[in-house]
Amino acid sequence: MIPASQDRAPLIELPQRPPLMRPAELIAIGTIVAVDQLTKFLVRSTIPLYAKRVIVPRLLDFTHVQNTGAAFGVLNAADFPYKSAVMIGIAALALVAISLYARQLGSHEKLSRYGLALILGGAFGNLIDRAIAGYVVDFVDVYWGEAHFWAFNVADAAITIGAVLVLFEMVGFGRRHASHPV
Repeated sequence: MIPASQDRAPLIELPQRPPLMRPAELIAIGTIVAVDQLTKFLVRSTIPLYAKRVIVPRLLDFTHVQNTGAAFGVLNAADFPYKSAVMIGIAALALVAISLYARQLGSHEKLSRYGLALILGGAFGNLIDRAIAGYVVDFVDVYWGEAHFWAFNVADAAITIGAVLVLFEMVGFGRRHASHPV
């Protein structure tokens, strides 16, 4: 007779994968989406389309515009069948790709993890606009004299800052190096 402790095969322990997103990263995503949607709501309800409010004279205005294209107004003037569906599809594919990339990151790659959280929050914020209205509300208008940057929103700013954080990680900024050579 085989003792009870030996009648079962030993359990094989599989390596545990870290969670796709940690609580702080999920909070960052949620915060970006909430602030983005709140600011866009305020712009839609207080600034008529194409009107502007001067915030800092000769530097910063809030201007209510609608972007039916991609980032920085690319394809905004283009008109083609199912444009809104195409833009939603592209945004959804980008979200999937970013999420898959985030899954590859280790817990020590903090700049990239938070950068991707900002990118995902911004992408979700703009995707909500596209899905509900067919366009993204942009309103931050930075300029110097006659030179204007493209109008953008909180989601766009989060995406840009997130991309910079990912690039910093890629080039080694913020990595801890050994204090003595090997």
